[in-house]
Amino acid sequence: MTNILELEKTLWAAADKLRNNMDAAEYKHVVLGLIFLKYISDAFDELYQQLDAEKDQTGADPEDKDEYTAERVFYVPPSARWKWLQSRAKLPTIGKDIDDAMDAIEKDNVALKGVLPKDYARPALDKQRLGELIDLIGSISLSSNGSGKGKDVLGFVFEYFLGQFADAEGKKGGQFYTPQSIVKVLVDVLAPAPETRIYDGACGSGGMFVQSERFIEMHEHRKGKVSIFGQESNPTTYKLAKMNLAIRGIDAKIELGDTLMNDKFPDLKVDYVIANPPFNVSDYNINKAETHKWKYGIPPTGNANYAWLQHFISKLAPYGTAGIVLSNGSMSSDIATEGQIRRELIENDLVDCMVALPSQLFYNTQIPACLWFLARNKTNGKFRNRSNETLFIDARELGIMLSRKQRGLTDNDIAKIADTYHNWRGKEYQEQYKDVPGFCKSANVQEIRKNNYILTPGRYIDFKEFEDDGVLFDDKMQKLTATLKEQMQMAQTMDEAIKANLKKIGYEL
Repeated sequence: MTNILELEKTLWAAADKLRNNMDAAEYKHVVLGLIFLKYISDAFDELYQQLDAEKDQTGADPEDKDEYTAERVFYVPPSARWKWLQSRAKLPTIGKDIDDAMDAIEKDNVALKGVLPKDYARPALDKQRLGELIDLIGSISLSSNGSGKGKDVLGFVFEYFLGQFADAEGKKGGQFYTPQSIVKVLVDVLAPAPETRIYDGACGSGGMFVQSERFIEMHEHRKGKVSIFGQESNPTTYKLAKMNLAIRGIDAKIELGDTLMNDKFPDLKVDYVIANPPFNVSDYNINKAETHKWKYGIPPTGNANYAWLQHFISKLAPYGTAGIVLSNGSMSSDIATEGQIRRELIENDLVDCMVALPSQLFYNTQIPACLWFLARNKTNGKFRNRSNETLFIDARELGIMLSRKQRGLTDNDIAKIADTYHNWRGKEYQEQYKDVPGFCKSANVQEIRKNNYILTPGRYIDFKEFEDDGVLFDDKMQKLTATLKEQMQMAQTMDEAIKANLKKIGYEL
């Protein structure tokens, strides 16, 4: 994994140099489209070589599309295969060659129809730099050292580049990408099992699904046969999601459309909802005819947070659970109907756990965020009965700075949050849960009522006790006062010295 991380950084640095004056939002599709093309070409080539070697014994035709469909591999026609394209990378027609390749792939693979980028021939795109980019991406498979894991490497590179472009685009980029550490917290807390259904009605580029599959594979030692359903309103981001999931080999039903107004899965019930809907959206509409969704109250017109919460609750099966990212305001807002809806959610025992997150985790906003974990039924026999209880976790002090403006949660931070939740839930193999001052508290519904149904963790978690160092408070204050006086005197001396020097050179203040 360390080698892959180094490769990702090296490739990004090289690819970013080729960007020249092109905007990151535009360049993103150029690069990710080529990585996807390289991925499906490598997967095709691997099966092609196998079929070709066995054709005398099996009679298989390596150019038969059905052979690839049977193995869930995309068929790549000759004029779209990477080796052929790379041989033409230095020609001025390379842009048109790639557009034609994308068209040919879509014609032979119905699942990719209308998904692939096809604007490489445009005059504004420097064809020399495009050729250099093809050569750069063409080197990715070499990193596998013949181990047969080149396609896996391409999947990690695609995911890494999504994050880097989100960072480069800033506010706009964050709309399609949820930072990986937040996704991991959601997935590790919910711990999706194989043979289940997962839904995200604001699926962005599909990161929630990728991480869910990875969790299942890691913990079950095999690919999880989960059924995945997603919806995304932005056509460009929808295409990114389709490519991201295809490059990871994940079969998913992703639909394009406005989830709150035009739900493409009206009768769907799932085991897990994992989502990061856009924060505090004011310009939105709901389908009021879907009365089953708004049973806890009609959400206010000025903020979609409680529309999203109720939409996701409506998707949960009898024992379903949900993890949703929202702004901190959602925990305490009393504007219009929000306070009443929150009260109804609590009184109906739907709120399982609330997590306050550190600042600076997101690419697109400085708005403080939290995680809502909802459970349709807290009396599930597999766990401890937590009826009328909610776990509060304050994770604001966790995380490390990844850059000057970006914070991330470490694996230990993620494990701390997830383990606390699972201990509280009471899985057999987990430790006994205990309240931890400054970090977590299990509160019952009576306590929440006393706090006027506000769900901010700080309202419930006991203050952290600091160790007594043996120094009296008055002595500490005296020492602090003396230090401040000394610093003020030093500042005054420096100020006088600066004024004197300025006067010497004829500058009067």
